[in-house]
Amino acid sequence: MHGKVALVAGATRGAGRGIAAALGEAGATVICTGRSSRAGNAASDYDRSETIEETAELVTSLGGTGVPAVVDHLEHDRVRALADRVRGEFGHLDVLVNDIWGGEELVGDPAQWDTPIWRLDLDAGLRMLRLAVETHLVTSHFLLPLLVERPGSLLVEVTDGTTEINASSYRISVFYDLAKASVNRLAFSQGHELAEYGATAVAVTPGWLRSEMMLEHFGVTEDTWRDALNPERADGPVAPADFATSETPRFVGRGIAALAADPERARWNQRSVTAGDLAREYGVTDLDGTQPDAWARW
Repeated sequence: MHGKVALVAGATRGAGRGIAAALGEAGATVICTGRSSRAGNAASDYDRSETIEETAELVTSLGGTGVPAVVDHLEHDRVRALADRVRGEFGHLDVLVNDIWGGEELVGDPAQWDTPIWRLDLDAGLRMLRLAVETHLVTSHFLLPLLVERPGSLLVEVTDGTTEINASSYRISVFYDLAKASVNRLAFSQGHELAEYGATAVAVTPGWLRSEMMLEHFGVTEDTWRDALNPERADGPVAPADFATSETPRFVGRGIAALAADPERARWNQRSVTAGDLAREYGVTDLDGTQPDAWARW
């Protein structure tokens, strides 16, 4: 990926940060966008400490070149300005990763899952759709012109659950279900439009992600995450047995980096795959050398 320019939209934390980091490992220049900045995160739906500058610094520390860009992807003028900046500073774009989500707080806790649409907060549900789908549409509208100028480019739509899984499984609520299925379809439809330009679009879903928020929820760190599986633990909640197949955010990132470097990446166009699928295909591993696959049971 040396000499390649990638942009990860939604790179502040979680899968986005892991993907940006893995592209950095591969030597890419990675433009990292998000709303949470050291200058303030008032635009973010999360009141958290992670910043886009930290992600860019991580990319650089791993061998790439990290470039932070504070952007709210619902703001058309901001995304248009981002595209102008990319063109002016780099001249082209080889990889675009649409990882924007930002709706975790809107999902609610498990006690609220499987609640009928008429009992859910309508404004919160529509906000989830804006964050999960509209942001991806806005980002593609302004940045895909940069991607199609050079054959061989790649668009990755990051979601939760493959097309097959989401077609046969109800996911949490009508709003969440629609959001995640829609992003899979975005890869399919955009792949149809990109093909004539020699570009590829793929939907990728991580497994059970040990994100910053997930580790915090179980009261563990990346070094101690297995403690959450102890049924007798007294210092925090016990994780379900499936947590044993969880993965770091870097795992899906390494799969995407390998996909981006594949000269025959066009064979993946319009497909919907898991991090485990990419790991098996390209032989990449998680930070501990394993190839977890939380979706195998589905």
